Amino acid sequence: MGGGASGDYGIVYKLAPSGALTVLHSFNGSDGASPHAGLIQDSAGNLYGTTQFGGAGGVGTVYKLKPNRTFTVLHSFNYAERSAPTAGLIQDSAGNLYGTTQSGGAFEAGTVYKLAPNGTFTVLHSFNYSDGANPYAGLIQDSVGNLYGTTPSGGTAGGGVVFAIRCTTKGKDGLKCQSDEQ
Repeated sequence: MGGGASGDYGIVYKLAPSGALTVLHSFNGSDGASPHAGLIQDSAGNLYGTTQFGGAGGVGTVYKLKPNRTFTVLHSFNYAERSAPTAGLIQDSAGNLYGTTQSGGAFEAGTVYKLAPNGTFTVLHSFNYSDGANPYAGLIQDSVGNLYGTTPSGGTAGGGVVFAIRCTTKGKDGLKCQSDEQ
């Protein structure tokens, strides 16, 4: 979560079986800060992750780190989104990234989002407390492509929900999804 050459913003590192630690990227605040979740890796060796803070809007980023250590902010959450992505990402076969934000969205209770390879950011669902609130865990995906997750609060009893985002395969663009809270 902290440390790094540019202050206490965090790092991405590699730990070799020998125990040697290599810093692959040191966050500087403008490119993200406070990475909480683990990374995912695509078949080309690119790493993807999120930061809870930092970026252009100060409220988190989604980033890509190539094997040659080229770092790119793919999405910088903005103040209007009021987001805080604390969870990791999942990726579909078309390269779309899916994740959750603990806050933000239309009701400021968190979101499920999709980030397409072309940079298009889409909120798939904004939680409204009655259907759940503040998801800080990641998503899982079934073999059809449906997304599932949990929230620690909200719902009819206030103690959280298990939710589903129903998805269907949509050719080269990946999944077409709609929410279906449980």
